[in-house]
Amino acid sequence: MNASPHPRFAIAVGSGGVRSIAALGMVQVLMQHGLRPDLVVGCSTGTIFGALIAAGHGADEAVRIATTLWSPEVATQRRWRALPQMLWPRLGRFDADFAMRHDHRVMQRLGQAFGSLQLNELRLPMRVVATDAATGERVVLRSGSVVQALRASFALPFMFAPVMIDGRRLVDGCLTDPLPVSAAADADAVLALGFPAPMPQRIDRPSRLLAQVSSSLLNNLMQARLAEARASGQRLLRIEPQLQQRVGLFDTAAMPALVEAGRRATEAALPDIVSLLHRGPALVAA
Repeated sequence: MNASPHPRFAIAVGSGGVRSIAALGMVQVLMQHGLRPDLVVGCSTGTIFGALIAAGHGADEAVRIATTLWSPEVATQRRWRALPQMLWPRLGRFDADFAMRHDHRVMQRLGQAFGSLQLNELRLPMRVVATDAATGERVVLRSGSVVQALRASFALPFMFAPVMIDGRRLVDGCLTDPLPVSAAADADAVLALGFPAPMPQRIDRPSRLLAQVSSSLLNNLMQARLAEARASGQRLLRIEPQLQQRVGLFDTAAMPALVEAGRRATEAALPDIVSLLHRGPALVAA
């Protein structure tokens, strides 16, 4: 399907691990009320669920597919060479393509879900946000392989190797735009679903201290990007579903509850959504 030259209504799905699947519940409610988006933008793991939306899958089918795409079984295959590369970088030939995890199974599952589909062949046009590893610049992918675009957008440094697209080494889009509303700056209105990065409940090991630092940086970056969008006059509404408990990065068992949380949050925000689509306030927080 060809992309609309001027989208009226876009949805943006941000980073957040498995929590981003709440976007499926959001879109389910929108469709039930005749509020059909005509553009999807996403970054990091949000691109996986955004692509399922753009491909036209219903919520139940999308959840079924999502459980095969984002799970510990798929995303935590360790590379045996990673540890020696970190301990003895020169002997191990440590370089810019270093990764702690293999991506063989990830690519296999993405291929099964999307095949050779191109971004501009999805039922809804989609834009995928990644980051140029060499320059730190945000990159918005509007064409090309769906599989390659998704893989690039969630290539978190150290976890997964970067992806080369058009001569650029691309990594996780959350590093530059955790909730990429600006990738839909040409839309008349944007409905954004995103979660703050979780902060560790206690600091009792180096990895949790690193998580505290990285989460602080990501959360401040997201707020700065939203403030930038507001200052530019972009009309958007952010939805952040309320969760009853902490959800792990790969907690696929929580997917149905997360979809329902997305539904509840969207139902509660419907008056604001309708207002947004009829020239409501510049920025609303729900």
